[in-house]
Amino acid sequence: MDITEVRVFPVDEEKLKAFVSIIIDDCFVVSDIKIINGNNGLFISMPSKKRKNGTFRDIAHPLNNETRKKIEDKVLTRYREILAQGFSSTSRRPREGEDEQGSGSAPERADSLHPDDSTPV
Repeated sequence: MDITEVRVFPVDEEKLKAFVSIIIDDCFVVSDIKIINGNNGLFISMPSKKRKNGTFRDIAHPLNNETRKKIEDKVLTRYREILAQGFSSTSRRPREGEDEQGSGSAPERADSLHPDDSTPV
C-alpha cells in the first residue's frame, strides 16, 4: 500500500487542527480524517459515524498498527509542512462550491477536487 497523496485542510480550533484526505495507490480516497491535538500531542482520528446510542464507530480504519503508523506519519509530516509554509489562522476549509479564496467563481479544472473526496468540483 502506498499513500500517493495527502491533502490537509487546517482549521483554527483548540483541539481539532485539520481535516485530511488521503489517496491510496492513486485509486482510493479516504476523507474526513482529523488531526487532533490531544494530551500527548498530535494524533489522527479516522472517519467515523455517530450511532443511535451516541457512540462513534470508525467507517474506515487500518487493520494493524503498522498501517496506522504509516498513515499517521505521512499525514502528520504533511500537516507540519503546511504549517511551515505559513498557514494563516484565518484560513478555513472551503465550503462546497467555493474555491480556496471562498468566492465560488473559480473556473472549473479537471484536476480540482472537493476537499472531502475525489469528486471534481
